[in-house]
Amino acid sequence: MGETLISAKYPPHIDVSRAPLAYGHRALPRMNRELKDAHLLTRQRAIMSLCDYLHDPEHIASAIREGLVATLKHLLVDNDVTIRHKATECLFVIAGHTIGRDAFIDYDIILPLSALFNDPEDIVRKNTHLAFEMVSHTGIGAEGIVEAELVPHLVSKLPVEHDEIKAIILDTLHFCLKVNTQAALESDAMSVFTELLGHATSTIQAKAALDIMALSVPLDGKNKAVEVKCMAQLVALLGSPDIDVRANAAGAIMMITVTTRGKYTALEAEAILPLVKLVDDPTSEVKLNALKALTCLAETPEGRKTLLEHVQKIQERTSDRVPAVVKAALIAIKVITWEP
Repeated sequence: MGETLISAKYPPHIDVSRAPLAYGHRALPRMNRELKDAHLLTRQRAIMSLCDYLHDPEHIASAIREGLVATLKHLLVDNDVTIRHKATECLFVIAGHTIGRDAFIDYDIILPLSALFNDPEDIVRKNTHLAFEMVSHTGIGAEGIVEAELVPHLVSKLPVEHDEIKAIILDTLHFCLKVNTQAALESDAMSVFTELLGHATSTIQAKAALDIMALSVPLDGKNKAVEVKCMAQLVALLGSPDIDVRANAAGAIMMITVTTRGKYTALEAEAILPLVKLVDDPTSEVKLNALKALTCLAETPEGRKTLLEHVQKIQERTSDRVPAVVKAALIAIKVITWEP
């Protein structure tokens, strides 16, 4: 006759690292209560369960109504790395939704979360920057970051952070620069971006060039780009095999060459021939930016003289399938062939 074996093991569907969920609408109140518990293990299990729970988009709104954002804000200063890791991950997931980004503003999360820029754990810093990048996608979120005077701090982290986090910071700064460029200019962001143009990875190069383009929108930014001598590196990137690098480098040159100083800086860097080559690029964004940059350079006598030899090649773009490219080509030809 067989005997009954009593096992001390949990059933296979039970995860001891996570708190069991209460049924239905009781789940969030219980997790919220356990996240405030004095016992570390209870908090750890609750935050692990909450992190999984929030990955279902249907739970985001109810979690915010239950006050979980305020609780997570409190957990950001917890001494336990697991708590900080999962708390920042929860906030990143919440920030992926419009209602969540609004909650960041309503609960004043931006400044407390920014304190984790200096966290010793890489994963905590990564989650923190991912949350900021998500928040910056909205105008009010980017304004909140700028008004909290965090742009200089973000810029200061670029030279020292891991490449994966560098890319996230560059994305965040791109959206912040659309709101205000002054803080970035004052923190010498143009020099930092220029250094990153020489980075080993094309992703960082492309994002740095995009930020240079955004920072060059105001006149002070254009002048700063000339001062830090980023033009030679931008011209070198025009031959990159990466589409985004070519497009953003051409776009940055286009923006800088609006001024006379920028035009002659580009001419000195011999930008015309590399830009002319991009007129036949298979990507419309690259062609468009290259044509606009060439139009700016054609406004100088020296640039016009050189470009007269390439009018036929630009003329071919007037039959392009993209209307914006056709329009840019027609304007370029008009400027190049202009006679006083």
